[in-house]
Amino acid sequence: MHRKLLFLLLFAFMGAMASQAQPIANHVILIGLDGWAAHDLENAHDIPNLRSLMEGGACSMHKRSVMPSSSAINWASMFMGVGTEMHGYTTWGSKTPEVPSITTNGNGIFPTIFSVIREQMPEAETGCSFEWDGIKYLIDTLAISHVMYLREGWKHVEENCDSIVRYITEYKPVFFAPCFDGIDGMGHSKGWYTEDYYDYLARIDRCVGRIIQALKDAGIYDDTVIIVTGDHGGHEQGHGTIDIRDMETPLVFYGKNVRARHQLDEPIVQYDIAATIAYILGLDLPETWRGRPVRQAFE
Repeated sequence: MHRKLLFLLLFAFMGAMASQAQPIANHVILIGLDGWAAHDLENAHDIPNLRSLMEGGACSMHKRSVMPSSSAINWASMFMGVGTEMHGYTTWGSKTPEVPSITTNGNGIFPTIFSVIREQMPEAETGCSFEWDGIKYLIDTLAISHVMYLREGWKHVEENCDSIVRYITEYKPVFFAPCFDGIDGMGHSKGWYTEDYYDYLARIDRCVGRIIQALKDAGIYDDTVIIVTGDHGGHEQGHGTIDIRDMETPLVFYGKNVRARHQLDEPIVQYDIAATIAYILGLDLPETWRGRPVRQAFE
């Protein structure tokens, strides 16, 4: 009887170990580009680093924003794994939910990828940097190791990149989300798909190259998945409408265990990003999240 009980306990333990998710990589860098539209991207010039990631990894030009296609709403969905009706942020500049969040965590905010990491990996180093301070209301700053308030992007992008590179090389974060705002600012001031818009994207591309080099210098490049995406697109000098140019943004995966030279053909929505980050790190997804991992991107 005792031998039978011991066998059953051993079998249950081995089953639990087998079902435990294993990480795809131990580091994730999410490069968020405010206003980076999928439309007309083939005409962008001087973006060798972004093109290398897009062509060498797994990529989609049809990741769709939630509605409306505005900033705070979609940054919230990117980090919170749900749509507007659940997290409750409804305007481009929402600082608190206009509709009460359907649930909140111990910090009083809808569960974010940062709080999920903190709960399941308490010692993990995490960071977020941003040039638009509206993001600080959407990320659960109490759950993040390092929150970096940077200067207005279009004037100081290279200087801001210095801070990002220093953070990566010094802290080797498990998860870091550097968020750049200037593409959106250039779209609003000069227009989406103009020379000025693409010139600024080229400046961002050089920062992407520096981030890649920082990962190598930190010794974590080979154990990292890089994700690059936007919160929304745009057209003329605005966004937030149902125009598909406002709603579709590129989504790029590159790095450890990512499928090479693969075009993603499954439907992907903004809130799938948080779920995919959790999946890469081998974490359990909160039951309240509606996003699902983009498994097709990985070997």
